[in-house]
Amino acid sequence: MERQDLLSLLLLAALWGASFLFMRVAAPLFGPLALIALRVSLAALVLLPLVLLSGEWRYVKSHAGPLALMGLLNLALPFLLIAWALLSLPAGVGSVLNATTPLMTALLAWPLAREPLTQRRLVGLLLGLAGVVVLVAGKGGFGAGHGAGLLPVLAMLGATFSYGIAAHLARRLLVGVPPRVSSCGSLVVASLLTLPLALSHWPSAPIPSNGWLAVAGLALGSTAFAYLLYYRLLARLGATRAVTVTYLVPLFGVLWGVLLLGEPLRPAMLAGALLILAGVAWAQGVVPLRFGRLAKGER
Repeated sequence: MERQDLLSLLLLAALWGASFLFMRVAAPLFGPLALIALRVSLAALVLLPLVLLSGEWRYVKSHAGPLALMGLLNLALPFLLIAWALLSLPAGVGSVLNATTPLMTALLAWPLAREPLTQRRLVGLLLGLAGVVVLVAGKGGFGAGHGAGLLPVLAMLGATFSYGIAAHLARRLLVGVPPRVSSCGSLVVASLLTLPLALSHWPSAPIPSNGWLAVAGLALGSTAFAYLLYYRLLARLGATRAVTVTYLVPLFGVLWGVLLLGEPLRPAMLAGALLILAGVAWAQGVVPLRFGRLAKGER
């Protein structure tokens, strides 16, 4: 990997890790609905001119149905669940739980893609589940309110489950669609889905400047620019190497939470994070198997 690509990968992880910081700050001020509507709408406004000028809008017209589905399952629903969860969960814990996305994708591989649940994937899922249990049992620095503990964790897992469904559907329904179009089209749909609800739940109190700065960072940095950076890495490195960002996002999420929000770094968070990331690494085949029945080339 060239130095330029490594720096881009670190920047992407830092931006996606910061999204949990931004939501932790802005969600209590705006509420989940208004926050996510602003996030997807501002990001769509940034990406839409790029798609229109490139002449790729025709893909949006020909794949309107699948893009609408992606807007719901890959953006609107999981973003809302995460924003609600971060009303009480620390940003670091949210970023760690978000790392279960590849595990959810592996879990859904059999019912949605008819891929067998191999021993490797099963071990990875069990490790990830153990990590979630450790986080919940150890409280991981959870805050009060909104069913602190279990309900926000379930909301985060619901978000990653939705991401997993969207990943499998995208492979089937968006074949041949440029990634930039997939992102922009789904953001436009997510905007249409969330804006009417957001207007009816708009905060009545004035929003302080730090709230608006958090929204700008979330929409422009962690969404619009981050997606463009990710697609550039996909083109240069391929999916297998670009997906290594999965392991870096929780590290930055925890780092920003500790440094900028003063969140506690507790043993339960570290242990849960290690188990979840170990499960992801195992399920994705990063950890080589050299023993027993598992040494038969299972991926």
